[in-house]
Amino acid sequence: MDQNNGGIIGKINTPTTTVASGVWSLDSQFEAQSGSTWPLAFPQTTIANACRFNDGSSDYLAFTPSGETQRKIATFSAWVKKGLIDGGTPTIFEIYESSSNQVEIFFDSSERLNVSNRISNTAHNLVTNAVFRDPSAWYHIVYALDTTQGTASDRQKLYVNGTQVTSFHEAGYMNQDTNSVFGTANVNHIGRSQYSFDYFDGYITELIVIDGTALDPTSFGAFNPVTNIWEPIAYVGTYGTNGYRLDFADSSALGNDVSGNNNDFTVNNLTSVDQSTDTCSNNFATLNPLVRNKSYNDGSLAEGNLKFAPGGRAIACSTIGVTKGKWYAEFKATDAGALYIGCGQLKGIDALSLTNPIWYDNNPGYAVGYGAGGSLEDGTPSTSYGSGYSDNDIVGVALDMDNYEMYISVNGTFQNSGDPTSGSSKTGGVTGAISYNPFDDGDPIFFFVSDFSAAGVGECLLNFGNAPFSISSGNADANGHGNFEYAVPSGYFALCTKNLAEYG
Repeated sequence: MDQNNGGIIGKINTPTTTVASGVWSLDSQFEAQSGSTWPLAFPQTTIANACRFNDGSSDYLAFTPSGETQRKIATFSAWVKKGLIDGGTPTIFEIYESSSNQVEIFFDSSERLNVSNRISNTAHNLVTNAVFRDPSAWYHIVYALDTTQGTASDRQKLYVNGTQVTSFHEAGYMNQDTNSVFGTANVNHIGRSQYSFDYFDGYITELIVIDGTALDPTSFGAFNPVTNIWEPIAYVGTYGTNGYRLDFADSSALGNDVSGNNNDFTVNNLTSVDQSTDTCSNNFATLNPLVRNKSYNDGSLAEGNLKFAPGGRAIACSTIGVTKGKWYAEFKATDAGALYIGCGQLKGIDALSLTNPIWYDNNPGYAVGYGAGGSLEDGTPSTSYGSGYSDNDIVGVALDMDNYEMYISVNGTFQNSGDPTSGSSKTGGVTGAISYNPFDDGDPIFFFVSDFSAAGVGECLLNFGNAPFSISSGNADANGHGNFEYAVPSGYFALCTKNLAEYG
C-alpha cells in the first residue's frame, strides 16, 4: 500500500500538542511504548487545500517570468494525487521554450514517473522503474537540478515520498554545466504540456519551484517518527527571483504565488469549485478507476474521480472501504437516468491488467442501491423504498457500520421515515426492505454508484466532503471535516483519513 493513501482502517487516538512550527499528533501505539520520548520538535504542518484538475476540461495554470536568471540549478517540489489510471501521459509541470528546449514532469503511458529535460532537441530523461497506479495515494515528488556537479548522477536527482529514486528504466544525465530551461523567461505550466498537449487529471498541492538552489526533500517533508509516513513540513528557505509557491488557499485566485515573489499564474478553465480540501494532510475518498464491472462497460470518471458517467451497466465505488464507524456522503444526480446509489462489498479478482483488475459483483447479499424511481435493488426483485429522485437532486447516504445499516435521503429528507441516529433499532433503514444484509458479514463496505441500463443513461457527481460542485449551505461533520449541502447526521463523518484514524 502506498504511503499517504486512503486505505487505512483502524483506531488511532490523536491527542495533539501545538509546537512552534505546527501540530504534532501522538497515536495510541506510541502512547503504549514504555519509556518513549515524545519528539516535540517534529515540524509537522497541515496542508489545507489543493487544486483539482480535469483533463477533459483542459485545466491548467501558466506564468511567464519577466527575465532570465541562471539556468543550471533549481528544485521542483509538489504533492500529487492521480486521477485517471488510463495509460495517458498526464503532465504535472512544464517549462516550455520550444519543442527542442523544455522540461516536463509527467507520468508516462506505463504509469512511470518521467522527468524529461530536452536541450537542443536532445532528451535527458529520468524514467522510473516504479509505476504509480494507486489513485488513492498522495505522492510527494522532488526533482533537484544542479548541472555544475562533477558526477553525472548528482546533476539530476529525483525523490518520491522522501526517498531518492536510484532504479531507473531510463537515465539520461546532462553534461556538466549544461544550461536548462529553468530560470529562463519562458512559460511555466502547471497541469499542461505545450510540448505534448497533455493535461493533468487529479490533485496538486504545495507546488514549489526554487530558482538557484538544489534541495533534497527534507526541506519540504519529514518521516513521522511514530507512523513512519512521509508528511509535509513548512518550507522556510528562499525561492530565488523566478521561484514561487502555490498553496491554492484562495479559491477566487488559484494561481496566487504565496512565496512573496508575486509570480502569480494565470488560471485557465479552473473555477472556485476546483479548490479541494483533499490533500496530503487529509486524504478524502474518491471513486476508484481500478474498480470495474466485469461483464459490462467501464463507464468513465472525471473531475478528480468524483464524476461518474456510465457506459452501460457500469459501476464505480469509493477508494476507501470501512468495517466500522458511521459515514456520510452525497451524490448529485446531474442526470438521474437509470442510476442506483448505495453501498456494498467488492467481490472477486479478475485479470491483472491496468484497465480491469477488479470487478464489482451485484449478486444478492453483496450490495444494495437506491434507484431514481424510488426502489431498492440488491440483485433480487426491486423493493419500493421512497419517492425517488430527479435530475440535480442530491441523494445522501448514511452508512452505519456499528449497526450494519444504511439510510437514504433525498435533498435532506431521509426516505422511509429513516432515522440514522436510531442505532440498533434501525428505524427506516434499508435492510428491513431487502432479502439480504450486505453489511454484516465482516467484509469492507464501499460507497458506489451504478447504471443498470445497457443504454448507459445517467450521470452523477460524488461528494465525500470534497465536493466537485457548488455548495450553497455548507455543512461539516462534527470534527469540522468535509463540506456538504445538507446537515451531516449526528455521529456520522466524512470519509477521509483524519476521521478514519479516529473512528475507522
